[in-house]
Amino acid sequence: MFKTPFMLAVVCTVLALGLFLFVTDAPAYGGSAPETCNNCHAMDSQYENWYHAPHEKVTECVDCHLPHANIVVYYLEKGRQGAKDTFAFTTGNIPVAIRASLQTKNIIQENCLRCHRETVENIMMGTPSFERYCWDCHRSVAHGDRGSSLVPYQDSSIYPTK
Repeated sequence: MFKTPFMLAVVCTVLALGLFLFVTDAPAYGGSAPETCNNCHAMDSQYENWYHAPHEKVTECVDCHLPHANIVVYYLEKGRQGAKDTFAFTTGNIPVAIRASLQTKNIIQENCLRCHRETVENIMMGTPSFERYCWDCHRSVAHGDRGSSLVPYQDSSIYPTK
């Protein structure tokens, strides 16, 4: 007696979830394509700056913005950042100037050193000092010159314009 309505509900749920996955291309968010990160229109400026910067040829967003200690830590942080970004986008609570959190800054710093440790150690003749972030000096490497036509005042309150 209850079998038919229950099965109908299960079939409808599976179809709805399948349609949702197809329409939103949800599996792409588990990947690493920079275009997926740029799906949120608030990231246009960051994507555009990265696309024209030196690292575009050798990195994707996840190479710098996610930890690479192991796959569990990687996907936990990916989920945390994705949930935070989804909440901000859905509620319309997107800051005008998008900034990395302290946690994300530490992840980015570790990834700079992960890829460039030998060079940094050769330049500094030993273990690098952690008094400053790499991008304090190498500001335009990852995302190019700051500011864009979309958000020309992106860093003007923090960094002087040329």
